[in-house]
Amino acid sequence: MTIEILLRYVHFISIFTIVGTLVSEHLLLKNTMSRSEIGRLAKVDGLYGLAVLILLAVGMTLWLGGYGKPTEFYSNNSLFHTKLTLFIVIGILSIYPTVFFIRNKNGDQQENILVPKSIFWMVRLELLLLFVIPILAGLMAKGIGSVG
Repeated sequence: MTIEILLRYVHFISIFTIVGTLVSEHLLLKNTMSRSEIGRLAKVDGLYGLAVLILLAVGMTLWLGGYGKPTEFYSNNSLFHTKLTLFIVIGILSIYPTVFFIRNKNGDQQENILVPKSIFWMVRLELLLLFVIPILAGLMAKGIGSVG
């Protein structure tokens, strides 16, 4: 029981970290940014990536490790699979901004870089999809979406 509580706690903390870092990225983005600003954004993005990996590891442990609800509760729920799909889509959307931040953080720190509009829209779409996941989790916890 104690391990399950600890896992759920880490799961929630990683979710809060993901939301916080993604909102921070959105607020820090500007049309033109210096390499030093991009470097700070890359650090925020790195924390975002770490939180995603922790969330994934803990989530998989909760799902497949037998903690809490049985594995079948999740495996036989269409909303759970929708949550996983959204999580994967968010991960795919985050690749281009991450690569952009990493590629453009080095060099003359005062040099200004034009940030592509697509990065703004990808971060916004990530946020939108991220805010759909909790409603799916709430519905799933009530047994909605269960097959059989």
